[in-house]
Amino acid sequence: MLSFGQEVMAEIFSRRSQWPFTKATSFCKTHTRLFKKILLGLLCLAYAAYFLAACILNFQRALALFVITCLVIFALVLPFLKKLLGKKLTRCLKPFENSRLRLWMKWVFAGVSLVVLILWLALDTAQRPEQLISFAGICMFILILFACSKHHSAVSWRAVFWGLGLQFVFGVLVIRTDLGYNAFKWLGEQVQIFLNYTVAGSSFVFGDMLVKDVFAFQTLPIIIFFGCVMSILYYLGLVQWVVQKVAWFLQITMGTTATETLAVAGNIFVGMTEAPLLIRPYLADMTLSEIHAVMTGGFATISGTVLGAFISFGVDASSLISASVMAAPCALALSKLAYPEVEESKFKSEEGVKLPCGKERNVLEAASNGATDAIGLAANVAANLVAFLAVLAFINAALSWLGELVDIQGLTFQVICSYILRPMVFMMGVEWTDCPMVAELVGIKFFTNEFVAYQQLSQYKNKRLSGVEEWIEGEKQWISVRAEIITTFSLCGFANLSSIGITLGGLTSIVPHRKSDLSKVVVRALFTGACVSLISACVAGILYVPRGAEADCVSFLNTSFTNRTYETYMCCRGLFQSTSLNGTNPPSFSGPWEDKEFSALALTNCCGFYNNTVCV
Repeated sequence: MLSFGQEVMAEIFSRRSQWPFTKATSFCKTHTRLFKKILLGLLCLAYAAYFLAACILNFQRALALFVITCLVIFALVLPFLKKLLGKKLTRCLKPFENSRLRLWMKWVFAGVSLVVLILWLALDTAQRPEQLISFAGICMFILILFACSKHHSAVSWRAVFWGLGLQFVFGVLVIRTDLGYNAFKWLGEQVQIFLNYTVAGSSFVFGDMLVKDVFAFQTLPIIIFFGCVMSILYYLGLVQWVVQKVAWFLQITMGTTATETLAVAGNIFVGMTEAPLLIRPYLADMTLSEIHAVMTGGFATISGTVLGAFISFGVDASSLISASVMAAPCALALSKLAYPEVEESKFKSEEGVKLPCGKERNVLEAASNGATDAIGLAANVAANLVAFLAVLAFINAALSWLGELVDIQGLTFQVICSYILRPMVFMMGVEWTDCPMVAELVGIKFFTNEFVAYQQLSQYKNKRLSGVEEWIEGEKQWISVRAEIITTFSLCGFANLSSIGITLGGLTSIVPHRKSDLSKVVVRALFTGACVSLISACVAGILYVPRGAEADCVSFLNTSFTNRTYETYMCCRGLFQSTSLNGTNPPSFSGPWEDKEFSALALTNCCGFYNNTVCV
């Protein structure tokens, strides 16, 4: 046993030995913020040095890093700019609060926009008159929707014209301007590179042979990978931030309510059953017009997860991304045309709706939950493909049998669609010779689903790129590049008959007491969503122009080519058209092939790949 004095000395010694640690802990707690700022400053300096080094060494290689850095800086600086300049901007805009001045400014803006549109159409379509057909197609679809409108006198033309105008302006930036076109082309390439990382996981699980040769093991793992990534981005708050900014912009320009705008903006990134979850607490109090807008947004767009699957088919990535973004303002516009607001909404505040963060506790849990949730979507896609392709084969067999009974050969569902939908597709700006094939795809998309349609489109594209002849035994094998772009836009959406059940099931599970209201508007929303995709295709038809220099066929065919490509076919077709036979004499050539020593050799090489009447 220790004496009392020894215990006191031991306690004093123990306290003295702990004093340095106590002081250090206290000092750290007192200056925690300072240490964090110092550490953050050092990390920023290190990143700045790395960023500058990467850009100086090879800016082209560091372009992706440069874009990401600029976006992060913009997101960080934006709140400070709001605090710094917000009040000054409010003071500058005070004169516009006068109702007469605002009305005058609206009319001036509308008049200037109309004059600019007329002048632009007159000048731009002078060289390509076929673009006017696409413009007439937009007018046709708008008139049809107005004729079918629920309340003709209550249409909000501000929302309609602003939505269509924003869609058109965005289309001009993406399709016509070099900066926008190159930016979205670059973005599409980066997405494709990013999706290719799926192979690392799927090859390990399923093996290289299955991943290379079997569709299910090529495409479905992409859905799981993309679902995992989207879940991580949602946990970090990036998805909510982007959705809220897009929704805010659409709301102040189009005058739509906060809830419907937020749901439609969310559909750019998430699916038609996930987007309503963003506004789940408000669905019970939303008007029928707002619910119609939410449904239309779901039918008119595709989710980011499915976007990856379509890109893996070989469909143009930049067209898919731009089509999905362009559909958001158009969906709101056409929704307010087909089902105008006649009730008093509770969500007219311009402050918007706050989005909650993810419920996961860390990034790993978010990644795991995202991958797990995506399994259901991948299984749903696989099941739908199996079912719909089988049903389509059965329907075609039944139609063929019925046709043969009355001596009609080759009657199929696709053939029926090609005849019924051909005029509508022509009004989108598709050449008449391509209309039957495009009409088939649009019919398959609406009556079955978009997966089957995009898969068929990718087959047509692969045939064109591999240099297959355009016509074989009177049947067209592929469609033009212009038709491919227009078709990509027209198929970009979930507007098909099977989506009615998915939408009703998803929304009914959230607000079961409004099942009758949901059932009232779902068919109209489906039709409106389909028109959104078709109008997007018309906009693409107006704006599309061939890019890149035409192939120098004379130089190309002067080289030794050993395989079929699209360039090979187009050059050989031009050579065939410039060749004429003179009995037993050698063939003569006209145009660029005249007086060229290698023309006869080039003709021989082309005849080795393609059949033509000049090949004797």
